[in-house]
Amino acid sequence: MQAEILSAEAQDAPGTPHGSPVVHLAQAWAKKYLQNLESDPNLLPFKTNQNQIIKNLKTSLRPASIKAWNKTEKLISKELERHQINPKLINPWQISEDSFRIFEKTIELYAHQDSPYRLATVIGSDLGKIRKKYTKEDPRVIGFVSMQFHHTGQMLLEGINKSEQDKIRQYFKVIDDHLYMPLPRAYQAAATYNYNSPILSVVQKLLPCITEIATKICDRVIKLYPTYFTYSGYLNDPVVKTASIRDVEMFQVYLWVCVLEQSIAAIQQELFPLTVMLYPTLKVRWELVRQMIHLLTQEISSRLGKSELSLFEPYLQVLWEMFSPEIFPDSL
Repeated sequence: MQAEILSAEAQDAPGTPHGSPVVHLAQAWAKKYLQNLESDPNLLPFKTNQNQIIKNLKTSLRPASIKAWNKTEKLISKELERHQINPKLINPWQISEDSFRIFEKTIELYAHQDSPYRLATVIGSDLGKIRKKYTKEDPRVIGFVSMQFHHTGQMLLEGINKSEQDKIRQYFKVIDDHLYMPLPRAYQAAATYNYNSPILSVVQKLLPCITEIATKICDRVIKLYPTYFTYSGYLNDPVVKTASIRDVEMFQVYLWVCVLEQSIAAIQQELFPLTVMLYPTLKVRWELVRQMIHLLTQEISSRLGKSELSLFEPYLQVLWEMFSPEIFPDSL
């Protein structure tokens, strides 16, 4: 396999040289994906009942998209009002159309037995444009859009036998990753640095570990809170654990953006408002978030030297202060 995942976004940028920092960062993300795929026993060559599965996915896509919209609206419509988000920024027909188009492409690639890394190359740029479109006026809108995509994927999985769900879930995770994580923003910030920049180097050093760090943190939180029940189930339920790992990865990417931009804007203007809007609805208590930030600080500290860690410390401190008990006093 060639390490090309997500480099399509970098290559779409006009004037981006092949050896530029943005391409190297995208390729580093690609290698991370490939390592995960090569170590996943569920992603072996397809078996023989694929035609029926593909038929089921295509037949279910439109009703799943409609049901996902209804579920998303029911979950967070009150939050949109409470946060005073302009309803004109949320066009249900446009969001549904974007979702349908992306999932249609995804099913086609699955039908052709392409791997998830190939999917990321094909739709990465499209998802980057969708994210940019919906965050242009108000970054919080992406929370609504991401939830619509996520629920569409979950509803499509409901019609698939469990032996195939893990494989297909890997494809849908590519979609979630691109929508929840500010990867294009990270690439854009990386493009301002020389390849040998210490700041770029420290992000490249942590990037291959992102899933390992997230998985380790989620496993630890599950042990600390074995009976905790979210909106979607217990922390060790496969759907909840997958979403939790994605969220810890998302926090890491936002940290990278802060380090690369040398600004807290990404956390302050996007990550924090999104979590305030979504987490209470999904029954994610703030103590869980604080525990995650604490463990994330430990993991990053254990992987970096003193000078490298100093680049992250201000933003880790910002995260802790913004989600501190003084701001959110709830406890379990």
